[in-house]
Amino acid sequence: MSLREAIIGQIREHGPLSFARYMELALYHPKLGYYARADRRSGRSGDFFTSADVGSLFGELLVEQFVEMWQVLQSRRRSDPCPFDLVEAGAGNGRLARAMLDAAAARYPDFYAAIQLTLVERSPAARDAQTATLGRHASKLQGSIENLPTGVYGVIFANELLDALPVNVIVMTDSGLREVYIDAHGDRLLERLGPTSSHVQKHVEQERIQLKPGWRAEVCPAAAAWVSQVASALQRGFIILVDYGHEAADLYSATHPTGTLATYHRHQVRNGTDDHWSGPPWLADPGTVDITAHVDLTAARRAAERAGLRTLAVLDQMYFLLGLSTPEQPAAGLGLSSDHPGAEPRHDLDTVKRRLAWKTLMVPGGLGSTHKVIIFGKGVGKPKLRGCSFRVRAT
Repeated sequence: MSLREAIIGQIREHGPLSFARYMELALYHPKLGYYARADRRSGRSGDFFTSADVGSLFGELLVEQFVEMWQVLQSRRRSDPCPFDLVEAGAGNGRLARAMLDAAAARYPDFYAAIQLTLVERSPAARDAQTATLGRHASKLQGSIENLPTGVYGVIFANELLDALPVNVIVMTDSGLREVYIDAHGDRLLERLGPTSSHVQKHVEQERIQLKPGWRAEVCPAAAAWVSQVASALQRGFIILVDYGHEAADLYSATHPTGTLATYHRHQVRNGTDDHWSGPPWLADPGTVDITAHVDLTAARRAAERAGLRTLAVLDQMYFLLGLSTPEQPAAGLGLSSDHPGAEPRHDLDTVKRRLAWKTLMVPGGLGSTHKVIIFGKGVGKPKLRGCSFRVRAT
């Protein structure tokens, strides 16, 4: 049975599905969902790129921030040395964790010894690949699990996780707010408008979301719930979320009157603008394409603060990574010798690759500005973190 057939079967038995339920099945069906059927979906051979796909540099820079966070916790506990829970949510097959552990082992042996790694991942295929991906670091893995652990003393990190959580789709009509549902006609999936469900209405009212007639948008109560869950999982320490999104004032405005819902397949993006003659692209072949929507950063921050977290920074990825750069890393990234600042750039293959990786992570208009970094703290006060050095958001 195909996933399309399974979804149509559910619709015939229970009636039209909310878009969030449809997206949940399309992405996370345990056997037929997009993320369930492969251990890796990003990179050159996948459907999209993330910061982890441009080499080890992203992981190396993250370690600079994690070490500092460990030192903050160390100063509070005063043990020798205190263990440090490093929890990556949406960890995939462990590629980014491997890059981080490589850097920690090479530069900060005491910190590396303190790390207790947990990888949280819903895809069974990806979890099965984690031990092999970690290689010599496999002994650091305390857990390869589907749901968040509890009592975390350290940092919980997620890179491009919130954008993959199921969203509800709403439309403002002349007669009021309506919700988009997925229905079936024969073997064809289609969208229908219906009454707004109570939890979606509650979210819209709580976040004070306002749309004009004709506007369409995505809301994600699941993201707010997940942030609250992460806050509960953290005993003391930090949460770092990296994702593409907007503040609510921008997300729910004339800038995005048709919403941000899109699919990715073999690095081709389709947002439905030119596809309605044949149906929206997210309904074409469920389970074979990624479905995503931009994150409501305002709602995520409010959920965190309601759950007792303190917002330490919200800034572009470019500024976050610049704050973490060391004298050696920019030199390596740009192909310059740190010993000879005036020297000519090096052009060996490894240096060229790092220079390109640096550009990809930093350049405005790309990952450097489209991706935002939100840092929360719990029980740590308001420390001066290097990643928060540049508090300016350019976009």
